[in-house]
Amino acid sequence: MIIYPAIDLKGGQCVRLVRGDMQSATVFNDDPAAQGRAFAAAGARWLHVVDLDGAVAGESVNRDAVRAILAAVSIPVQLGGGVRDLAAIAAWLGAGMSRVILGTAAVSDPDLVKAACHEFPGQVAVGIDARQGRVAVRGWVETSTMSALDLALKFEDAGAAAIICTDIDRDGALRGVNVEATAALAQRVSTPVIASGGVASLDDIAALKRHPRIAGAIIGRALYEGRIDLKAALAVAED
Repeated sequence: MIIYPAIDLKGGQCVRLVRGDMQSATVFNDDPAAQGRAFAAAGARWLHVVDLDGAVAGESVNRDAVRAILAAVSIPVQLGGGVRDLAAIAAWLGAGMSRVILGTAAVSDPDLVKAACHEFPGQVAVGIDARQGRVAVRGWVETSTMSALDLALKFEDAGAAAIICTDIDRDGALRGVNVEATAALAQRVSTPVIASGGVASLDDIAALKRHPRIAGAIIGRALYEGRIDLKAALAVAED
């Protein structure tokens, strides 16, 4: 199982939110590139980067910070937030991004997601962010009527590299990951599933790892607050 250390960007800084509330942002590092280097030096094999401002604006906002991260590390990086058309996808992949995550577009324009998966095989992931089982969009500001499972099943034959499943109610809250819901989703789809939201301990990582269809876990606040040591997390995930 792959561990994805998270770098969430707001105003050019590394922040963490609680349950997606933009007003709850806590700044943990004002140098995103240095944070990326630190994660890579600890042994991370991937980075998970989210442009929080871009998710709300509908276009990339923290471009300079993202480019600085790409220049600072040699490991693969996946990016979400504000990427909503083929031109933006092509631009980021051309700039060295390994994978682009489409979240709001998966709800508003599923044909775009399918076209992107076809045009950029292995480089497009579907981000499914759910609040009480319902998919949230536009930086989690709006909640749709669609269930997370129904959205995931829409892309079964699309060829997405992964589905990133985030439980918004647990994200940044350090309450523990929703293993049951993530595993239930993973059992119903053939696309690899990456768990996100609430990972707070090595026990959470071990619990996710017991489900072979869960391919990865994203960790944010627990790393920044020192509740989880990244090297220890990697050891549990890769054992």
